[in-house]
Amino acid sequence: MADSTFPAPAGNWQKTLYILFVSQLFTAVGFSSIFPFLPFYVEELGATTGLSVEVLAGLVFSAQAFTMMLASPIWGMLADRYGRKLMVERSMFGGTVILLLMAFARSAEELVALRAIQGLITGTVAAASALAAASVPRGRAGYAMGLLQVGLGSGVALGPLIGGAIADAYGYYAAFYVTAALLFLSGVLVAWGVQEQFDKASTAANRPSGVIAEWWHILSTPGVLTTYGLRFISQLGRMVMVPILPLFIQTLMTDTSRLNTFTGLVVGVGSATTTLSSIYLGRLGDRVGHRRVVLISALAAAGLYGIQSRVEAGWQLLILQALVGVALGGIIPIISALLATFTQADEAGAVYGLDNSINAGGRALAPLLGSAVAVWFDLRATFMATALLFLITVILALRFLPSTKGHYSRIE
Repeated sequence: MADSTFPAPAGNWQKTLYILFVSQLFTAVGFSSIFPFLPFYVEELGATTGLSVEVLAGLVFSAQAFTMMLASPIWGMLADRYGRKLMVERSMFGGTVILLLMAFARSAEELVALRAIQGLITGTVAAASALAAASVPRGRAGYAMGLLQVGLGSGVALGPLIGGAIADAYGYYAAFYVTAALLFLSGVLVAWGVQEQFDKASTAANRPSGVIAEWWHILSTPGVLTTYGLRFISQLGRMVMVPILPLFIQTLMTDTSRLNTFTGLVVGVGSATTTLSSIYLGRLGDRVGHRRVVLISALAAAGLYGIQSRVEAGWQLLILQALVGVALGGIIPIISALLATFTQADEAGAVYGLDNSINAGGRALAPLLGSAVAVWFDLRATFMATALLFLITVILALRFLPSTKGHYSRIE
C-alpha cells in the first residue's frame, strides 16, 4: 500500500489540476460531439466490401474500444518512463490528426480503420488521470478525480448537442474539424500551462524492471486487484443499458413523436446528476473513506435499477435515472481515487493505463451482454441484470476492499 505520507511533487498542483479539468472538458466535448451522427456518417460514406450499414456502424464503436483496451497499458508504462505530461500531449495532438483525417474518409471501412487507430493513440482520460494522480497530494485524490469527472461528464453532456447542431448546419465534416480544433487547443493548454516535476532517473530506480514485473507489482499491491474488479463490474453495470434504454423508453410512451427528445433528456439528466455529485462525493470519500462511499453508492444503484424494472411511465424512469446518476458519482471517481490511494505516484501511468484498458473492455462487452439478456428474457430483465452487477460490486467491496479511512496521516 502506498505510503500515507507520500509527498506531492513540488509545484502548484492546483494549477495543474484546473488545467487538466479544462482540457478534459474540451476533449470530452470534442469526442462526444461525433457520437450522435456516426451511424449516419457511415451510411453516407457507404461500404466498399459489401458489409451492411448496421455491421459497420457497430464496428465504428467497438473497434475504437477494442484497440484502446490493447494500447492503454503500453502507453501507461511509457508515461512512467518518459513523463505523464508527454502522454497527455500525445493523446491530444494524436487525436487532433486522426479526427481531422476522419473528415476525409472515403468509405465506411476507412472510417472504421481510423477509429481503430484512434483507440491506439488517444486515451486522453487515462493520461489526464495519471498526471493528476502523480501531481495531487494523496489526501486530495478523491477531490481531484471528482473534478476530472465533472469535466468529463459536462463535456459528454454538451458534446452531442454541439455536434448535432454543427452537423445539421454545416455537415458531418465540419463537426470533425471542430473536434480536432478542441483537441489541439487542449494539447496547447497542457503544453503551455502544466509544469510536471518528473525525475526520470528517480522513477526508474523505484520501478520494477520489465513489463511483466511492473504489472505484477501493481496487481499484487493490496487493494489494487479488487479495485480493478470493481471498475470492470461497475463499467458493465453502467454500459449494459446503452442499447436497451431507448427501446424500453419507447414501450413507455403512447406518443412517440418526441421519443428522441425524451430519450436524450433521460440520458442527459443521468449524466448531469453524475457530474454534479462526483466532486461532492469525491471530497466526502477523502474525509470518511472511499470504501464507505463506494459501498453506499453501489447499493443505492442496485436498488434504483431494480425499481426501474417495474416503472410504468416515462416520468418515473426519468426521476430514477437522475437518482442513479447521483449514485454513479460516488463510484466512477472514487474508484480512480482508490487506485491513487493504493499505489505510488511514480507508477501512475501504468496504473491508469491498466484502468483504461479495463474500462474499454467493459465498454466493448456491456452492450453485447445487455442485448443478450433482452433477447433471452425481455427488456425489463436488463434492469434486474444491471442491479445484480451492482450488488456484486457491493459484495466485492465489502469482502475484499481495504478500508481507506484514516489512511492519510495528514490532508495536504
